[in-house]
Amino acid sequence: MKPEKTLRFRAFELLSRGEYSRLQLRQKLSKYCEDVQEIDTLLDHLEAAGWQSDQRFAETLIHSKSRRLGNRRLQQELQQKGVDADLFQDALPSKSAQIETALEVVSKKFKVYDSEATMKLKYMHFLAYRGFDMDVIHSALRLWQETDEQTD
Repeated sequence: MKPEKTLRFRAFELLSRGEYSRLQLRQKLSKYCEDVQEIDTLLDHLEAAGWQSDQRFAETLIHSKSRRLGNRRLQQELQQKGVDADLFQDALPSKSAQIETALEVVSKKFKVYDSEATMKLKYMHFLAYRGFDMDVIHSALRLWQETDEQTD
């Protein structure tokens, strides 16, 4: 019979597969231990040793998803995962990078710019769902319209 895995072993097993926020690790480890104090002590130790970092988790998530999502959606995901806003504000893409991403995402989805009002609303709704601010959406659509007019 196999010996029972320790809480520490389970934490290392999870962290070896990828980055987790402190809240995510706490939730995953709570399945195996009812003592919240023991879990928090372990998490404090992992953070102090550099094995777990909410900032590193935030940077990884932003890097992996910023090519298709806007800052609002990224912030929302990070906050749901328990990451403090102070840890990720500097890692979020700039406004110009967001405009470029929004343009890339919407033009890939809809292929050709259509200036009809109902289509503009579709574009705006699509980008808003992806987490882009209205000023970024307007800038991206204006840029898309300009580049589409130049190619005609």
